[in-house]
Amino acid sequence: MTAGAAIRQALAFLSSVVPLEGAPTPEALSWFPAVGIAIGGAEGALWRSACRRWPPLPAAALIVGADVALTGALHLDGLADTVDGLFAHDPSKDRRSIMADPNIGTFGAVALGLAIVGRTAALSAADASPLLLAALACGSRSVMAAAIGFLPYALETGLVSAFASSDGRSRGRRAGLAGLGIALALGALAARRRGVLAVGSGALAAGAVLVVGQQRLGGYTGDVLGAAGTTFEVVGLLSAARC
Repeated sequence: MTAGAAIRQALAFLSSVVPLEGAPTPEALSWFPAVGIAIGGAEGALWRSACRRWPPLPAAALIVGADVALTGALHLDGLADTVDGLFAHDPSKDRRSIMADPNIGTFGAVALGLAIVGRTAALSAADASPLLLAALACGSRSVMAAAIGFLPYALETGLVSAFASSDGRSRGRRAGLAGLGIALALGALAARRRGVLAVGSGALAAGAVLVVGQQRLGGYTGDVLGAAGTTFEVVGLLSAARC
């Protein structure tokens, strides 16, 4: 597969920029960090431009809306489904079945609200920095790749099953670790210690989501990856916000 085709697959899997045609191949994993940088950098440039024209809060709301448009709300949907499944109180229902239900439960609705409010509040209280958003978006996609590389897939079939081969796991480990290193470097360039703290705290929070997924599902799913990525970015942004 050519690099261009692999990049297109990564873009299709992680965003709404191009349509996904068929199941993605393991080669797409190598480009997860780069796609994150592109998405975060584009949103960061818009953020800086918006802050020159509007007060911080409306500018922040615009960026949250732009992220939803660019990603097709894929990761937010994964967050809602994951929280509903992982924290369900009904022992008679399988967690995977709850996550597959298109309806959003109370836990999922609360998680969505907290994610949107938290992201908006953090953006309104942080210095507009394309590098910071690039660092966090790179880190969130790198965590997804690392999860694929190091954790078992919790389902027998599904879109993410295309990455569960030995080649996919190997590519996921390499891309995930390299991408997290790049995210830390970008964070340091963006805001020095505060930027490193943002990436580090985001990675820890995303790791916690993956650990709970491992304990309660036996591994990751596409929804769990989306939940981990969203958690990374929200916690990272909150860590970067000014007091």
